[in-house]
Amino acid sequence: MEFHLPHMLVFLTIALTTSHAALPPEQYWNSVLPNSPMPKAVTDLLQPDFMDEKGTSVGVGKGGVNVNAGKGKPGGTTVNVGKGGVNVNTGKGKPAGTAVNVGKGGVNVNTGKGKPGTAVNVGRKGVGVNTGKPGKGTNVRVGKGGVNVKAGHKGKPVHVNVSPFIYNYAATANQLHDDPNVALFFLEKDMYTSKTMNLDFPDNLNIATFLPRQVADSVPFSSKQLPEIYSQFSVKPGSTEAEMMKNTIKECEASGIKGEEKLCATSLESMIDFSTSILGKSIQAISTDVENHTQRQKYTITAAAKKMAADNAVVCHKQKYPYAIFYCHATQTTRAYVVSLEGADGTKAKAVAVCHTDTSAWNPKHLAFQVLKVEPGRVPVCHFLPQDHIVWVSK
Repeated sequence: MEFHLPHMLVFLTIALTTSHAALPPEQYWNSVLPNSPMPKAVTDLLQPDFMDEKGTSVGVGKGGVNVNAGKGKPGGTTVNVGKGGVNVNTGKGKPAGTAVNVGKGGVNVNTGKGKPGTAVNVGRKGVGVNTGKPGKGTNVRVGKGGVNVKAGHKGKPVHVNVSPFIYNYAATANQLHDDPNVALFFLEKDMYTSKTMNLDFPDNLNIATFLPRQVADSVPFSSKQLPEIYSQFSVKPGSTEAEMMKNTIKECEASGIKGEEKLCATSLESMIDFSTSILGKSIQAISTDVENHTQRQKYTITAAAKKMAADNAVVCHKQKYPYAIFYCHATQTTRAYVVSLEGADGTKAKAVAVCHTDTSAWNPKHLAFQVLKVEPGRVPVCHFLPQDHIVWVSK
């Protein structure tokens, strides 16, 4: 089961952010890293309307804020803030489309599909969102009460594993059998042209998107606040969702291994700031990119691996949470590569590989050692990054 915030919350956070003169996440990226393109792992987590190739315009003036997706159709997505408040309309050509209005009565969002639909209301108690499907919908509240997300039950609960890319944890028994990341670990000596590996690059199913920093910083995020967090997100303690959230917060609060600097970035802006504080501003972010969705299959390295500059990097791993959170860590004993692969079915991939030259401080029962049958500190251990992870390196 994956968390994600409803589509309407994206519009709401844009309105909240622009009204407080803060830059949207993608604009912050361009202001700090103007010469570094966003990798797919980042663009996938931004509001699609604002990454459309035909451009998005944002205007701020006496008339307030106007945002238009610029898709070439009349009445595109617009956000207007002024004396009349905020209005958002998707302009899909149907009457009573999705609209957001802010006035004395607060904010109201309705999809206008002829059913109760999705509604957002802002009052003294914050913002409420409801899909209009009693007992099955999604509810979101943002304001003094924080953010509230409730997803209807979807199938059987799933087991919560610790991340295999956090190195002070031991692997669980079911990770060894069920975790698709098992196949991503290998030895550095095996990274050569014509080498074949059985790999699995699952599609990015963790679709929880970025919140603007101003919004993310206002949401509680600590083990001491778990009861409050569960209450605000309408998550039942002991449920699968609760265990995922608890596990993510626990991993974020745990001490890093020796020589490691770490941060759980709760926004794209905080990830940028952490990475530039470690590596400087002459950096680039890269992620694994696979042509097509495939099941586990045999991949062949088709060209010499391209080593990135310097032996230090910041690696950021996507966590399971209702909005995008990345566990970022940096050491001085990391080598990053871009590896060209071709699957047995012809699928091509540019995979990011991270090699750790000193694993002596890792948990001896970490997944990598059990898969590769090696001991901590003896040989460099490498892994390919899943498609929703990011590595930052110097140019």
